[in-house]
Amino acid sequence: MLVLTRKSGERIRIGDTIVISVSEIRHDSVRIAIEAPKEIKILREELYDAIVRENKQASARSEQNVREIMEKLSEQSV
Repeated sequence: MLVLTRKSGERIRIGDTIVISVSEIRHDSVRIAIEAPKEIKILREELYDAIVRENKQASARSEQNVREIMEKLSEQSV
């Protein structure tokens, strides 16, 4: 992990296509602006974690549904 100190208005460049700017510093929060190509997803960590959690839950439900269907099919073939 790279940790940098920046003042309001200063920027950080990541590669050729991503620029992060410190747009405002207020008490214990920092407002940042991110310029990146549209194909790059930018998510807050808590939103990313929620998406991962939902995907895992949906996957688990799908597996359970498949098991239930397979059980019903095997019962019908007997």
